[in-house]
Amino acid sequence: MIVVIGLVILVAALVVGVAGVLTNTGSGHALGEFSVFGYHVTGSTGALFLYGVVVGAVALLGLSLLLAGARRTSRRGSAARRGLKQSRRETAAAAADRADLVGQRDSARAQATGAHAAGRDGPNGTGERAHHGVPHRFGHRSATR
Repeated sequence: MIVVIGLVILVAALVVGVAGVLTNTGSGHALGEFSVFGYHVTGSTGALFLYGVVVGAVALLGLSLLLAGARRTSRRGSAARRGLKQSRRETAAAAADRADLVGQRDSARAQATGAHAAGRDGPNGTGERAHHGVPHRFGHRSATR
């Protein structure tokens, strides 16, 4: 919003300045009568200089508003980029932690499976455990869960 207001003020000051220069067609730098946006300007060269100072100050105000708005927008963009970098770093760290946990889980499963397989031989040495006469309700159960 500030950028738009600054741009409008700057353009208006430029239009007034250019219109004042182009309509001053007097000979010998004498100040004649000219109008800008229906406002008739008459008077001395000092008055014209004062009008030029006012138009320049308005243009400077518009330019400063324009630059302030652009600087604020730039700061917001850089803050968003910093936040995105931080988020990506956190995501990468979380993915690394997850990969470590998955690796630990897999190694723990492998160890548990190996220990389970080592104690699998039943009393008759055939590789099957004794069921103590009670079968599983839903059929054979797998060794790992």
